[in-house]
Amino acid sequence: MSIVTLDKTITIAISVKDRHASAAWYEEKLGFALLYHLDEAGWSELKTMTDGVTLGMGEQVEPKPGNSVPFFGIADINAGRKNLEAAGVKFDGDTEVIEGMVSTATFYDPDGNALMLAQDLTGSS
Repeated sequence: MSIVTLDKTITIAISVKDRHASAAWYEEKLGFALLYHLDEAGWSELKTMTDGVTLGMGEQVEPKPGNSVPFFGIADINAGRKNLEAAGVKFDGDTEVIEGMVSTATFYDPDGNALMLAQDLTGSS
């Protein structure tokens, strides 16, 4: 039995220099569909061909290729985080909230791989 109940969604986050150019590349080359550009947060998301899986792109001056982070969808991030912390799972800082968009919390597996919980705050899930 798991400690938290995850949604049936996952976002794979990658670092890119130019989100708009990268989004166009993924649309043209792989047939992904742009969901949105959130310019004030330096973030874009595309729908992949796999149900429940999106590609998120964070804009960075010097992106680190190969450094991807999966975001696991969760209905109640506060309860999920509390349960994971009670089980000894290490988190990195506070839960971050972009009002009306998403709440995220970074945590680590036993090997130090970063993973994230993400609660959709748009009301569309």
